[in-house]
Amino acid sequence: MIVGGPREKLVQSSVTRLSDVELWMLVLGRGSRSHSLEKLARSIMETLDSNPNPDLKQLTALQGIHTVRAGMIQAILEIGKRRFSCKGSAIGGPEDAFQMIRNLGDRKQEHFLCMTINGAGELIQVHTVTIGLVNRTLIHPREVFAPALKDRAASIIVAHNHPSRNLEPSQEDREITRRLQDAGDLLGIPLLDHIVFHFSDYRSIM
Repeated sequence: MIVGGPREKLVQSSVTRLSDVELWMLVLGRGSRSHSLEKLARSIMETLDSNPNPDLKQLTALQGIHTVRAGMIQAILEIGKRRFSCKGSAIGGPEDAFQMIRNLGDRKQEHFLCMTINGAGELIQVHTVTIGLVNRTLIHPREVFAPALKDRAASIIVAHNHPSRNLEPSQEDREITRRLQDAGDLLGIPLLDHIVFHFSDYRSIM
């Protein structure tokens, strides 16, 4: 059993077992006068969820993030993009897709994602369609397929996290899956799968 904070988890297990917020806690090292370390890490994580490429002004607007910290965050993001981008990675099934998005599984709000895939079965991009939308019946196929059309995708996989960690698909999950299947067939961009996930596990609806 792994106990303790991010440092203890890192020593007892491995860096891959840490959630995004725990990774940012390790990077930051300490909090600020007004924010605990975890709260500060979560504010950074939430900012990056809505804007993957924030500039210095946007980062320093966060409480507890000064110019030096903002620059460090940008440097880390740039290194990650240059060396470890998932773009071009082959997706042979839901397990491959899950590994590319599992970092979002610890979010406290629901994220609905669209993964665009090229004709060779490789990831083009992971797009966030909505964040924090409680009623998924409000998700319209045009919002999901807009990035697919822009990316000239051959197919897509959609996914959303369940903050409750209950992976049982709801009736709404199944209904939106059918709607997206029908839209994909009409557009010639088939929906390959719909995944429900949290940080450590997933379930395929299709």
